[in-house]
Order: sequence, then structure tokens, then C-alpha cells
Amino acid sequence: MAGANLIYGAGMIESGVTFDCAQFVMDNEIARMIKHVVAGIPVDDETLAVDDIAAVGSFGDFLSLDATLQHMRELSQPEMLDRRVLEDWQARGAHDLYTTCRERARDIVREHRPEPVPDDVAARVHAMVEAADRAAGAA
Repeated sequence: MAGANLIYGAGMIESGVTFDCAQFVMDNEIARMIKHVVAGIPVDDETLAVDDIAAVGSFGDFLSLDATLQHMRELSQPEMLDRRVLEDWQARGAHDLYTTCRERARDIVREHRPEPVPDDVAARVHAMVEAADRAAGAA
């Protein structure tokens, strides 16, 4: 990833003039996938499955191997991207990514209940705001 360590503009469209909640959910999904890759991909005899490849051969069935199932679950597990086969996707409504993300954003807005800020923290924040207001009024 060329050393990049900042993902900027999640949810922004129209050069940042507009914020789109569905786009934010979509960008969050992409950021999760990027973080997964940046964390590194182990490359060793087990993950390369050298022994399995030798045992199964060129045209064998790798999907039935325990190692395939184990390592498949180590891949990025998207929540919004739908990787089902076309027929299954169509049977479940054929929602595109934007529609799925818009529905998830609506669920979040409807259901999320943030943890309350502890009273001591709220008092300190309130005191800082009052001090800033006094300083701005004195300027």
C-alpha cells in the first residue's frame, strides 16, 4: 500500500460537498478490507499448501480439504459485499452494493444507542467549552 496510513473522505461525495450515509457504510467496508491486507498475509508452507497441492494434483478437488476451509475463513469477510453466486443473489432480491449499504445505514441510525459519556468527562468537556467561550469573548 506504498506506506499510506490514512484513509480520508469516507462518506463524502461531490468533492466533499455532500455526505452520503450509504457511501460512508460502503467506504467503511472498503477500509476494513484495506486494513486486513495491510496487516499482512502470511506466506509459509502451510498457507501455500505445498503438500496439499502435491497430494491433490493439478485437477484435483481442493475445496473439500480442511486446510482450504480453514484458510478461506482467514480472508477478509465483508459484511456488505455479496459474494454469492448470481442465482442466489437474484433469489434474495438482487440488491446492489449501494442499496445494501443504504439499508445498513438506516438500520444504524434507527438502532444505535451510544454509550453515555461519564459524568466527569462531560463536566470536563463543558468546562473546556465555557473557557473557550470566555476566551473568544475576551478577544
